[in-house]
Amino acid sequence: MPRAGLDTTAVVAAGAALADEVGFAGLSMGQLAERLGVRTPSLYKHVVSQDDLNRRIAALALAEAADAVGAATQGRVGCDALAAAAHAFRGFVLTHPGRYAATIGVEPTGADDPIAVSGSRLLVAFTAVLRGYDIPPQEIDHALRAVRSLFHGFATLQSAHGFQWSADVDESFQWLIDLADRGLRSTSSRSAGVTPHGRRLDS
Repeated sequence: MPRAGLDTTAVVAAGAALADEVGFAGLSMGQLAERLGVRTPSLYKHVVSQDDLNRRIAALALAEAADAVGAATQGRVGCDALAAAAHAFRGFVLTHPGRYAATIGVEPTGADDPIAVSGSRLLVAFTAVLRGYDIPPQEIDHALRAVRSLFHGFATLQSAHGFQWSADVDESFQWLIDLADRGLRSTSSRSAGVTPHGRRLDS
């Protein structure tokens, strides 16, 4: 029986949930219609196309990831904030692999595109973490790309079952966080004219 009160938000949420179950690559309008108990043409009252659905799922995933990272880092600074952000982000990707996969390689059409807006919120959440390290302004973008690359890479590899050897994955992830923390602190020390061993460069 068709579901009453179906709207775009409900369709996108159902699509995101289905993508998490079957994989983003396997998501189709036909499957989604069956899940929602409607005929496939009925979905086009709420989303324009498969691509439109995919982009809406990507925007939703980025917004949810931003919320997860922002909530986890609230009131934390330095390594505590970095670790909280890392675990929140990794947890989101592992819990929602299909919807997060929708974000990979998608390009916003402009500054007001929901993908750009949600993506900016995620960047802001990670940038707030970096502020606790006193990174020089001219290096913030580099630090942000490095941190996102580290945590994105680890989470997506784990999600795809890319770690097959015996070492504990959680221990490896903590090792990665510690590595990122040392690198960020080193960058901060260099900007202050101090070596990693605590000696001033001009002494």
